[in-house]
Amino acid sequence: MSADGLPQEITTLVGREVYSNNGVYVGAVEDIKLDLDEEVVTALAVADLNGELFDDVPRGSGVLVPYRWVRAVGDVVLINDIVERLGEPEEQRSLA
Repeated sequence: MSADGLPQEITTLVGREVYSNNGVYVGAVEDIKLDLDEEVVTALAVADLNGELFDDVPRGSGVLVPYRWVRAVGDVVLINDIVERLGEPEEQRSLA
């Protein structure tokens, strides 16, 4: 739903930049994963990834971001900062 309460096409998400809620660029929405039975978006396929966050993902590949991580959708998509912590060494993650 848009701010005025009108439904929006989910295809409007494609191409939007994705940032963590800390302002770190994650990538850009390339596609959307749907659950057709429930008629809900389950994940965003994100490509053009931030190499610092996803250094182990082959260049030109993407990742699926669970839609439950999405905090807000506007001109950009904001997601939880969990994606930043995924790139940290395991010993630092446990302290967070």
